[in-house]
Amino acid sequence: MGFSLYGVELASRLLLGTAQYPSPAVLADAVRASSAGVVTVSVRRETGGAASGQQRFFALLGELGVRVLPNTAGCHSAREAIATAQMAREIFETDWIKLEVIGEADTLHPDPFGLVEAARELTADGFRVLPYCTEDLVTAAHLRDAGCEVLMPWGAPIGTGRGLNNVYGLRALRAHHPDIPLIVDAGIGLPSHAAAAMELGFDGILLNTAVAGAGDPVAMARAMALAIEAGRAGFEAGPVPMRDMAAPSTPVLGTPFQ
Repeated sequence: MGFSLYGVELASRLLLGTAQYPSPAVLADAVRASSAGVVTVSVRRETGGAASGQQRFFALLGELGVRVLPNTAGCHSAREAIATAQMAREIFETDWIKLEVIGEADTLHPDPFGLVEAARELTADGFRVLPYCTEDLVTAAHLRDAGCEVLMPWGAPIGTGRGLNNVYGLRALRAHHPDIPLIVDAGIGLPSHAAAAMELGFDGILLNTAVAGAGDPVAMARAMALAIEAGRAGFEAGPVPMRDMAAPSTPVLGTPFQ
């Protein structure tokens, strides 16, 4: 059930954020329960605390044996995001970066112009960019032209838990870009939302609030992992097409009364 990002094979299709957990112990248990092989880390948050706390956090990630995907959360311009990405490469010794350039404060809607500008410059500098974007087809095309080999469209605004707000748009994005990994990032609130995204043919899900904010984050992490696995299996099984009219599952030919 694994997949590949930038040539790296991952055993799990679930990527997990590390913010807002009740404690480091709960975070560690949630990562293990989810079987996630990648966790995202906000560079600003992890570099802004006390040195001892930062070192403990890094040690915890090392113990979990997960790949770290730094992100540029909170950046509102291409310049800011590029500088944060460069800092992340030094801290985490990775050329992977989850690129966020926020354009609107209330919805945390990505700024498509700043996003493409930052993606182009970071790719030229050797980064492997995973951009947080919307389902907009034009933006997606420009991000691919900028060198992105993965796209991470939202299901709904960050932290809302609303699921897939625009199924039509997400389905169109998948159809227009069948040859690269697409990961739904943001808006997932329930396991059913995650399963629905996977049933559309998406390659993975990135979660944070849905797990960290749950009453039992560890149980929710496990539930999300199962939903993602089930949704992918359902997609690969080839679901029956929808119909406008009923179709009996039992043949009527040969019944005593017709």
